[in-house]
Amino acid sequence: MANQKFFEERTDQSEVKARIVNKYFSTWAQVVMPTVAKRGGKIAYMDLYAGPGRYKDGAASTPLLVLQTAINHPLMSQMLTAYFNDADGDKTSTLQTEIDSIPGLGKLKFKPVVTCGEVDDDAATYFNETRLVPSFSFVDPFGYKGLSLRIVQGVIKDWGCDCVFFFNYNRINAGINNPGVKKHMDALFGEERADALRARLPSLTPELREAAILEELADEIQSLGGKYVLPFTFRNSEGTRTSHKLIFVSKHFKGYEIMKDIMAAESSTLDEGVPSLTYSPADASMPLLFSLAQPMSKLKNMLLEDFAGQTLSLTEIYERHSVGKPYIKRNYREALIALEAAESVSAYSTKGTRRKDTYPDHVKIQFKKVC
Repeated sequence: MANQKFFEERTDQSEVKARIVNKYFSTWAQVVMPTVAKRGGKIAYMDLYAGPGRYKDGAASTPLLVLQTAINHPLMSQMLTAYFNDADGDKTSTLQTEIDSIPGLGKLKFKPVVTCGEVDDDAATYFNETRLVPSFSFVDPFGYKGLSLRIVQGVIKDWGCDCVFFFNYNRINAGINNPGVKKHMDALFGEERADALRARLPSLTPELREAAILEELADEIQSLGGKYVLPFTFRNSEGTRTSHKLIFVSKHFKGYEIMKDIMAAESSTLDEGVPSLTYSPADASMPLLFSLAQPMSKLKNMLLEDFAGQTLSLTEIYERHSVGKPYIKRNYREALIALEAAESVSAYSTKGTRRKDTYPDHVKIQFKKVC
């Protein structure tokens, strides 16, 4: 089983996954806690495919990292409710032992809950019908019998709720036209989208197949209420093809912005400062594999075209334009500095003076009209 192998050894990729999830949990918690604390409420971390807690080499996986983060934070330790599940009883037993041995565990006000069981349609119904406290969830929608994206819909529907899930691209790519797993594919994409993919994929190149699968997945998630969908790609050891992805889902741009910055920092390559939102073990030894597509030139041209005749702040530009693109806020700032220097745009402050090459919210950028 691919999921069993995941925990057998710690790879660079598994370390990157764990860091992304734990970094987002920590930042997300600190964003929502002030509001929740005023109401005397709780926050939650849920991992529906938690594993045994450690890799075979002894390194801590995500559940233990998240709990240690909470233990080390005075407020978080008093607000966090943690829920871990796995379908494998051996793994949940090992995880419970590992959790019980964490130094300082007693600082947590609420004892972590560990359960063993399949996550099926009943679980999806539960999450959709139950009001959740602000939660960050890590789910695996392909690894369970009969599981659909309804579970993603359920765990993000309430205020302050975001999720990330493990998307095994290799298995999906191989399974979409396999009659033996049709039910799984229909559950994941919705039957109509799955049928459309089956008809469309055979004629596409590997790159276009990947784009088509991801587009349909994102469209299905968005139809279920996940306004912002952000994938992070992992490639095989040779860097020649995608192995799997982490898919982040949120209803709010703030979460999208935070996660994009985290994923940018974990990207194995940058092109003109633009992150690949990809981790490939081959990139360190073969940097020429990465694109030479001049993404900053493309960004500057897009801004001049998309905002022609408009006046906006940097924050407004970033929020309106960055969704679905790899650019982070720093890239937009650098593009505007270059455009202003070239007199392609002008900028002025609504509050008096302005430091050169800065774009706080009181600075407005004027784009020329296209003649």
